Amino acid sequence: MTQIICSPTKYIQGHGELQKLGDYCLQLGAKRVFAIIDPYIFSKYKKDIFHSFERNNIPLIMREFKGECSRNQVDEIVLELGLKDVEVVLGIGGGKTLDTAKAASYMADLPVVIVPTVASTDAPCSALSVLYTDEGDFDCYLPLKRNPDMVIADIDIIAKAPARLLVAGMGDALSTYYEARACRQSGAVTHAGGTSTIAAFSLARACLDTLLAEGESALLDVKQGVTSSAVEHIVEANIYLSGIGFESGGLAAAHAIHNGLTLHEGCRNVLHGEKVAFATIVQLVLEKASEDEIAQVIAFCKKVGLPVTLKELGITSSEIDKLMVVAEASCSQDSPMKNMPFEVQSVDVLEAILATDKRGN
Repeated sequence: MTQIICSPTKYIQGHGELQKLGDYCLQLGAKRVFAIIDPYIFSKYKKDIFHSFERNNIPLIMREFKGECSRNQVDEIVLELGLKDVEVVLGIGGGKTLDTAKAASYMADLPVVIVPTVASTDAPCSALSVLYTDEGDFDCYLPLKRNPDMVIADIDIIAKAPARLLVAGMGDALSTYYEARACRQSGAVTHAGGTSTIAAFSLARACLDTLLAEGESALLDVKQGVTSSAVEHIVEANIYLSGIGFESGGLAAAHAIHNGLTLHEGCRNVLHGEKVAFATIVQLVLEKASEDEIAQVIAFCKKVGLPVTLKELGITSSEIDKLMVVAEASCSQDSPMKNMPFEVQSVDVLEAILATDKRGN
């Protein structure tokens, strides 16, 4: 099987990067840029963004992101891009804003620059957009032809986001190594279109090592308003190391179980990475991983405030029939559960969920 690794053409991380966006777009040869901007970022940093392009004599069209990352909104933006002779699409904000920018650039066949303002997931680097209906229901995954041309992480902006979002990003990143390890053992085909490379697996391992070494310190620093080296390293782990690790290393049981948990009404207010963290422990239980390894992951989750019990996920009643729905969904035909190096049945998942909950209490 062919081995494949993919990534953004350039990943940039530093302080004050929002004021340099015009410089970076100039590197792409942009003469006219269209920016889709998160409402909060638009209200607070509109002038900084505009001056960055004014300084480089690049006309900038700014659109405040409203509504959903839906087909209708993407189609509207694509039409506007064509009418205004845009050469680069810029997305600034959270997940849905960035996915809208990626989808629009894909449809219009234009370069895209992605600027995440939170480090809550590893999605910014990926060649994928998640589309929703205009009402906010899940529509489909949209595979893109390529990864973003640039991903630019401004530590000063990201560090000001609620600490819970950084922790959720750690939860999402926590699964990266364990899922990549499972895919490497099974020879699974990853989102990149081939089996994992040495490089992708090494980045996944570096992601885990960084979380365990500096996650707790980064959380304390963010709470105190300090943009330390620990914060910088965790931002890189959450966005870049995990982003390359999941896309080119592969997904397995942890994200499969996460997908199942989304069907439980108790989890509606739980963030993606929070569900993934609990599901990572479930994967380790399924694998019959060593006691030391499981204990290490549980200890890390407790230190940074990630859920290790059903109650912490919002599931206050362990009704077996509802948990069985979660387990069955995690083993559906198109689930990444198939990437595990052994066959997993829904009853196995149910037992592992209950065992994980017991360990966490």
